[in-house]
Amino acid sequence: MRILHAIVALLLPLATAGLHAAEPPRIMAVGDSITQGGGNSFATYRHLLADVLHAKGRSFEFVGSQTSQHVGVACRHEGYGGKNAEFLASILEAKLRAHPADLVMIQAGHNHFAEENPVPGIVEAQRRMIVIARQQNPAAIVLIAQVIPSAKLPKYAYLPDLNAALAKLAQEMHSPAQPVLLVDLATGFDPATDTVADKVHPNQAGAAKIAERWAAALSPLLPARNR
Repeated sequence: MRILHAIVALLLPLATAGLHAAEPPRIMAVGDSITQGGGNSFATYRHLLADVLHAKGRSFEFVGSQTSQHVGVACRHEGYGGKNAEFLASILEAKLRAHPADLVMIQAGHNHFAEENPVPGIVEAQRRMIVIARQQNPAAIVLIAQVIPSAKLPKYAYLPDLNAALAKLAQEMHSPAQPVLLVDLATGFDPATDTVADKVHPNQAGAAKIAERWAAALSPLLPARNR
């Protein structure tokens, strides 16, 4: 997290200058069921993230073709239960064209089996998503999540290797003019206490941890809300 904070501090003048041009900045959350949320079956981090960013006095708007209501506000997103990174890469161009975004949050890595050796394909899909986000908005800031761990093994035994590969991808694709920020959702997330019975999806405590990590990355990039 210290590295993330240092990068954000360096990028803040450039990033916020671009975001101020569109008020409020538009955020698209892209991912699987963890992004979509589970209704009554597991917690939705996006709602908690909205609460944290509002509490910090930040100006923002969630955009996307999917909608969930939270305290009377439409929290739009591109979260799809059961879908993997490759699927998300296949739809992102059309979604961003219809719903332009200034910041793109990518949280994808589940919905594969370890036997598939899925890490290279997931990384390539996320690389394509970064390229697509930049094509649709050259000033876009992309945030890549190191995904939460799971105790559903051996299915998700590949997640530590994936998170290491995603760190390399973020470093490779990042530039001061087109930032790619790595957001560590994995450290401190304990599947034994932070997930529901399936050992994959977050409970309320786990969703709160996810929301806080996203908020720590997003908040310095967002302007203050006019009161």
